[in-house]
Amino acid sequence: MDNCIFCKIASGKIPAKLVYEDQELIAFHDINPSAPVHFLIVPREHIPTLADSRDNHAELLGKMMLLAPKLATELGCGYTSEAGKSSGGFKSLINTGPDGGQEVYHLHMHVMGGSRPW
Repeated sequence: MDNCIFCKIASGKIPAKLVYEDQELIAFHDINPSAPVHFLIVPREHIPTLADSRDNHAELLGKMMLLAPKLATELGCGYTSEAGKSSGGFKSLINTGPDGGQEVYHLHMHVMGGSRPW
C-alpha cells in the first residue's frame, strides 16, 4: 500500500530500529513505547486488520505468536517458571478496528514487557 507506514518500514523506505526480519515478518521497536520493552511484529504482507485475515494466513499468524516470546526473551522480558516460582513476562496485543484502538491499518502485534509498573 502506497501510504502505509508499516509497508514503508518493511520495504526499507522508512528506517526503524529492527529487532528481527525474515521473508514474512519484520519486528521493530515502537517509536512511542508504553513499557521498558515495546516492539511490534508486523507481516510484510499488507493485511489491514486481524479481522481481514483468512485461512491462508493461519501459518503467518502462528509464526507471529511463536516469535513474540522468543524476541521478548532476547530483549530481557521473557517469562520463566521454575519450581513454582515465576518471573518476568510480557503482554502481546493486537488492536483491531477503531473501537479496538487500532491506529495503523496494517496488522501488527504489540509486545510489551519489563519491570512493573509501566
